[in-house]
Amino acid sequence: MSRTEINRTEERPTLSMPGVPMFLAFALAIIVSVYLIVAGGQDANFALASILIALSAFGMCGFYSIQPNEAVAILLFGAYRGTDRATGLRWVWPWLTRKKISMRVRNVTSDKLKVNDKDGNPIEIAANVVWRVQDSAQALFDVDDYERFSRIEIDTALRDIAAHYSYDHAAEGELTLRGHAEDVAALLGERLNQRLAVGGMRVDEARISHLAYATEIAGAMLKRQQAQAILAARQLIVMGAVGMVESALEQLSARGVVALDEERKAQMVSNLLVVLCADREAQPVVNAGTLY
Repeated sequence: MSRTEINRTEERPTLSMPGVPMFLAFALAIIVSVYLIVAGGQDANFALASILIALSAFGMCGFYSIQPNEAVAILLFGAYRGTDRATGLRWVWPWLTRKKISMRVRNVTSDKLKVNDKDGNPIEIAANVVWRVQDSAQALFDVDDYERFSRIEIDTALRDIAAHYSYDHAAEGELTLRGHAEDVAALLGERLNQRLAVGGMRVDEARISHLAYATEIAGAMLKRQQAQAILAARQLIVMGAVGMVESALEQLSARGVVALDEERKAQMVSNLLVVLCADREAQPVVNAGTLY
């Protein structure tokens, strides 16, 4: 059966009464019953007092309290009758069953999952998800255990996201798990809202809390990242060095400091590039004689 074919239970309000007036009414009935027993000696008074005490004791079983961001689902012999969200002391008929559920925000950090990304590289990934129960009826009656259901769906959505995107290398315009964390988090939140809607839950925020290569390839991938970083740095250094050499030659020629033929210019360019692009500091040789 697909998700769309599930008969959903929608939350609806229920009729309940404030608890304080009902408590005062039952307390008054008990006081009257005690008075009848103490003051009167007739069997009718004793029978009436006994009935009032029994009814009051039975009615006391209908009290329950609701804290802020809590809800109580009311059932009649297993049939859902509605949800009470009014805070404070409440009262319903004692034969109605009550199921309390928290509507507070919850923060869940998933386990570190070992999955393969789009390129087949084994990676470790985990997510932090902030969610809450939005529909108490769906959470209680449409899924078996909504907390366990949410954890399973978080892991499933996380595996699905990781399998459809590369870790950090992709074609032009494609998202990567490492380079587009905000976009991936937004997509994860959308997927989770679609999956958790069947249980009456809503995701407020989803973030990737852990992302790394698996230990068996972490060393090789680190070397590749280092090589790419060195290559990018070298390209930047060469571009800067070429600009500096070009500027130096132009200024020497414009100011007439020294006249260089093409061969000497090539030699100077070579020397300057070696000095500017070398890994180590240059060791100049001082020429105490003529220029050449």
